[in-house]
Amino acid sequence: MQLGMVGLGRMGANMTRRLLRGGHTLVVSDLSPEAVKQLAGEGASGSTSLEDLVGKLKAPRAVWVMVPAGGPTENTVQSLLQYMQPGDAIIDGGNSYFKDDVRRSRICKSKGVDYVDVGTSGGVWGLERGYCMMIGGPDNAVKRLDPIFKTLAPGRGDIARTPGREKMGGTSEDGYIHCGPSGAGHFVKMVHNGIEYGMMQAYAEGFDIFKNATSKDLPEDIRYDLNLADIAEVWRRGSVVSSWLLDLTAIALAENPTLSEYSGFVQDSGEGRWTIQAAIEESVPAEVLTASLFTRFRSRQEHTFAEKMLSAMRQKFGGHVEPTAQPKK
Repeated sequence: MQLGMVGLGRMGANMTRRLLRGGHTLVVSDLSPEAVKQLAGEGASGSTSLEDLVGKLKAPRAVWVMVPAGGPTENTVQSLLQYMQPGDAIIDGGNSYFKDDVRRSRICKSKGVDYVDVGTSGGVWGLERGYCMMIGGPDNAVKRLDPIFKTLAPGRGDIARTPGREKMGGTSEDGYIHCGPSGAGHFVKMVHNGIEYGMMQAYAEGFDIFKNATSKDLPEDIRYDLNLADIAEVWRRGSVVSSWLLDLTAIALAENPTLSEYSGFVQDSGEGRWTIQAAIEESVPAEVLTASLFTRFRSRQEHTFAEKMLSAMRQKFGGHVEPTAQPKK
């Protein structure tokens, strides 16, 4: 299938590569000519502008937007609409706010263009592992784009089947799901990221307790000098708390048990805040998710080992680099 890809950052470039490996035809665009040149050298067709990209696609066209949420996504979608025709589709694969999706879908629908929102999880590991996708949008458009989703998704792999799933249909076992109408995909991804905040915080706090088990404030006979890398490793094997986040934690601790290269400055990308807003609107208590978000706010003022753990996990799963801390005024 032919697809346009706008945005060749960490995820956009690797998604392009995975699709090329799967036999799809890609036309790519990016603000960096070098990024376009790199992917063109790997089999994609380059373009010099969004108009050029759309012009190189055959109807009905499909363009995947993989740029930062907010202004960059808004401007890209509005620009693409100038060149696209009825029956075409725009796919927002970033981390947009679901209410923005609903608004944009109405604008696109008025022009006969389908708008599909795709919450995409997989980070820098997605090229090899595949991407978990949560999709929102019109049924006909999602069905037409299924070959793209199927190639990007992890597939069933060697994960044991959930008892009872053999009686159910759908694509969830393949790693992607059509959640509902416009906005539903990013809504599910938003809560996914909120949960991620809570899970990461739980690991970070637990390992901080381990790190401080040598405290001089403790009686000497209950001070423990624990090997954190070994604890993370043993928990990966048969423990009820095993997870991919724990796998990444084990990697970080094996590389450097003190995490001295991390300051503990932990960013939030927006989805955590939106999840809490949704909880408030729905009158749903979300104490753990809210506390984990507030801890990230605090991390920008003081840094504990727990916050270094969070920063390490973000770098491992998404390639997120800590910003330089700004001096206090």
